[in-house]
Amino acid sequence: MTRTLQPARSTEAVKRPGRWLALSVLVLAVLLVAVDATVLGLATPYISEDLAPSGTQLLWIGDVYSFVIAGLLVSMGSLGDRIGRKRILLVGATAFGAISVFNAYASTPELMIVARALLGVAGATLMPATLALIRNLFHDPRERSLAVGIWGATASAGAAVGPVVGGFLLEHFWWGSVFLINLPVMAVLVVVGIKLLPESRNPNPGPWDLLSVVLSLIGMVGLVYAVKEAAAHGFAWATLAAGLLGAAALYGFVRRQLTMPTPLLDMRLFRSRGFSGAVLADLLTILGLSGLVFFLSQYLQLVQGRRPFEAGLAELPAAVGAVVAGLIAGRAARRFSVRAVVSGGLAAVGLALAALTVIGQNTGYPLLGAVLLVVGVGAGFSFTVTADVILSSVPGEQAGAASAVSETAYELGAALGIAVLGSIVTGVYRDFTGPDGTPAAAHESLGGAVEAASGLPAPSAEALLDAARQAFVDGLALAAGVGATVLLAAAVASWFLLRGQRLEDGAEHP
Repeated sequence: MTRTLQPARSTEAVKRPGRWLALSVLVLAVLLVAVDATVLGLATPYISEDLAPSGTQLLWIGDVYSFVIAGLLVSMGSLGDRIGRKRILLVGATAFGAISVFNAYASTPELMIVARALLGVAGATLMPATLALIRNLFHDPRERSLAVGIWGATASAGAAVGPVVGGFLLEHFWWGSVFLINLPVMAVLVVVGIKLLPESRNPNPGPWDLLSVVLSLIGMVGLVYAVKEAAAHGFAWATLAAGLLGAAALYGFVRRQLTMPTPLLDMRLFRSRGFSGAVLADLLTILGLSGLVFFLSQYLQLVQGRRPFEAGLAELPAAVGAVVAGLIAGRAARRFSVRAVVSGGLAAVGLALAALTVIGQNTGYPLLGAVLLVVGVGAGFSFTVTADVILSSVPGEQAGAASAVSETAYELGAALGIAVLGSIVTGVYRDFTGPDGTPAAAHESLGGAVEAASGLPAPSAEALLDAARQAFVDGLALAAGVGATVLLAAAVASWFLLRGQRLEDGAEHP
């Protein structure tokens, strides 16, 4: 794709005044989404106790947000390109805060699943808009690399703030309070964003094709649902039908984009090996990590007996590593190479996950902390550089759609990871043998086993908890092995797909 580069003297001319203050507003939106994603894991044991969801419902609570957001990201990113990225960001942030209240007060598993799905609709407007605005705020590639690094570091900081603040709230209030922390962040974002954020849009966007939106949503949700159900319960006619419907809808979406003069998503973007390689790396990385991360908080609390606040602090090394790596990733990629930084980061994450295959009920924190630190550093390098590659591969007017592709890979990987790796953990867990009188609910989830044990005599309760915890740990270790395999495969694929890819150095014309 042809790009217009300006001489060095134009570098200052393309540096928009107030761009760093505007960036501070964008990272608030990232913080909003990151905190929401991480507090759910800590709140899961409490949601299990209060709402008594089945194992399948618990997985839906965990992944329906990703299902919906994955299906709508491309549509919302394209909508932002058309109506204005600032506008869709502020509207989405307001809706995100309001729907968080619905999440907090959901009284049944079914309502909780609906609330999470609606939150996905609002969340789909936020992430593509933030990256697209960064693309249009920072035209100097080195500044943009730093801005993307700060963007990624804030997401990691949110992953740290979420468990710590969420853990504190869970120890002093009911589980719904972890969703209400979104409200003050949303309020600051909207009030400050109105004043600081510049509006940007595609000057010649064309119509927003509703049929393409519907095909994208049906395709993503249908396909991911089929994978989830097949992993959890094996193949059935309903599962096959959902998968075929999803595949047909995605095929129709791609065909329609190729024939439209102004498509929702320009499929020619995928002709760039760097763009496609970066997207694939993101998808496989999150797929290998997400299912494991979803269950790690339950391991720390329900297996090792840590309090929620302590469990949140225990997860800090991953966020610290990701923050540090994200801030220096652009410089490292320019000094060495894009593929060396991305592949090296993914390989490090894969090896760290492989170390968790020996996890036990009493595994010491030094091993867990070291693994989390390596995971954070590796993921920080990889995600920051791939985001930079994706943004620099497209002209500014298509930044929203390209950012949406990046985020779709992220959310699709999260949904598939929770579906596949989560189903591995759940499948192994359900087969444990408890003492006589073990209620059926104990086999649905580890939280259910803890609740069931409270109503049994002491010897039976102890035997039940020991068997349930060991089965959960066995499932977690197996999922870690699968995740490690996926990450190492992603490292190899990235080495070849990102060959010759470099981050730009010259300032580009806005």
